[in-house]
Amino acid sequence: MTAPNPDFWRGKRVFLTGHTGFKGAWASLLLARLGAEVTGYALAPEGTESLFALAGCDKGIDSRIGDIRDRAGLSAALTEARPDIVLHMAAQALVRRSYAEPVETWQTNVDGTLHLLEALKPLGHPPVVLVITSDKVYRNDETGRPFIEEDPLGGHDPYSASKAACEILTASWRDCFAADHGIRLASARAGNVIGGGDFSQDRIVPDIWRAVRDDQELQLRNPGATRPWQHVLDCLNGYLLYIEALAGEGGVPLSLNFGPADSKGRTVREIAEDILSAIRPGSDWAQAADAGPREMAKLTLDTSRARALLGWTDHLAGARLSAWTADWYRACAERGDMRAQTLSQIDSFLKNAGQSQ
Repeated sequence: MTAPNPDFWRGKRVFLTGHTGFKGAWASLLLARLGAEVTGYALAPEGTESLFALAGCDKGIDSRIGDIRDRAGLSAALTEARPDIVLHMAAQALVRRSYAEPVETWQTNVDGTLHLLEALKPLGHPPVVLVITSDKVYRNDETGRPFIEEDPLGGHDPYSASKAACEILTASWRDCFAADHGIRLASARAGNVIGGGDFSQDRIVPDIWRAVRDDQELQLRNPGATRPWQHVLDCLNGYLLYIEALAGEGGVPLSLNFGPADSKGRTVREIAEDILSAIRPGSDWAQAADAGPREMAKLTLDTSRARALLGWTDHLAGARLSAWTADWYRACAERGDMRAQTLSQIDSFLKNAGQSQ
């Protein structure tokens, strides 16, 4: 199976945290397209541009604006939603921001996850729960060796360390409490995700979008850094296939990596040049004067386990990864109907993925 099963998702009550963020907004539309009944819980979208607003992601779902650090509010929303599935994506997900806001980063990524897990205990209707962490949870020696799921956890910057702590918390809570409450709990560690609708600060694709929009030269902080880039729909497809497997008869690993088939990864420069040329041919970039706080230079994942167990693959690899991303931003620049554009990409993805089964 390489695409989600609509028969599984139709009518399923899904509690999605972080639904106003980049990846969460795509997830809300994808789940609703599959027939799920989605309750979203997240902070209001940041900034003047957001996929959540542009694509009208609040339509057709129960959108709740709240903070996962608010234990009482989160618990009340979960109780009302009575979910069959919990997809926990809410996080402070920016490395550079984690240097400026370490307390908020740790509180959101660790305390917020604990609040969510504790709120599951009294539900009486045990859900399948997938906690989303990061490829950055591993102790990175920067050798470039692809990380496997058993590798030691670590993390240099506050974001990476908080996500590694979230993994430890999830495993501890599962060992101590999950079985008593009939809850199936796992974690997914995804590589760097790109696609249309990301407007975050200090990420490569939004930086490209702002440079093109403002007719400025793109500044790259670490052009030689290697990352496991993947399209947001490939990543979400992996999450949903994983949840389907967890809801089955068992025997599924409780942590899986998700990233491109090419475990060598690609550099920031390669990704930037591909997307720049697709959006505005002839554009160039320059080395930024200030590279900012330290970030790991090499990071790759071994995703063979998810591929073997789930039949999952990255359908939008190589040139398609850049083309689909650039298509979305070109439509945005032309002031197109971004809900229609986003749903069109989702429909095309599901059709093509389904045909490869």
